[in-house]
Amino acid sequence: MHITQESDYAVRIVYCLAKCGTRRDARGISEEMCVTLRFSLKILGKLVSSGIVESYKGNRGGYELARPASEITLKDVIDAVEGPYRLSRCVGEGGAGECNRGASGCCTFQKVFHDISKSINEQLAAVNFQMLLKEPAGK
Repeated sequence: MHITQESDYAVRIVYCLAKCGTRRDARGISEEMCVTLRFSLKILGKLVSSGIVESYKGNRGGYELARPASEITLKDVIDAVEGPYRLSRCVGEGGAGECNRGASGCCTFQKVFHDISKSINEQLAAVNFQMLLKEPAGK
C-alpha cells in the first residue's frame, strides 16, 4: 500500500519550493522534479487552492510557498491533493464511513482501520518541510 503518484509528486514539488526558497516557474519545477509540466500544473493548482502555495502571474510570475516550510506538513500536502488519508473507505470522519456490507454501526475492522489511519495522520502531521530540508534527499 502506498500514497498515490499525485501525492508523491506534490510532496516533491513542495520540497522543491522549500529548498530553493524563491519563486519558481512551473517548467523549472517540473523539470527538476521529473514530473510532466501538465501534471505539475494540475498539482500546483491544488496546492494553490489549499493555501500551501501562492501563484503569481506575469513576467515575474511563478510559484512559491504561501507560508514558511516549518508550517507545512506532509499531512497538509497529502490532504490538499487527495483528502485525508484513510486506510479503508469504511473509515470516515469520526470513525464513520461506507460499509461495503451495508452494515450500520462500527465493526471490529472499522475500529482497527480508524485507529491505524489516525496514527498515520498523526505521524504525517508531525513532519514539516523544514525538518525535511535538514535531511539528505535524492532527486
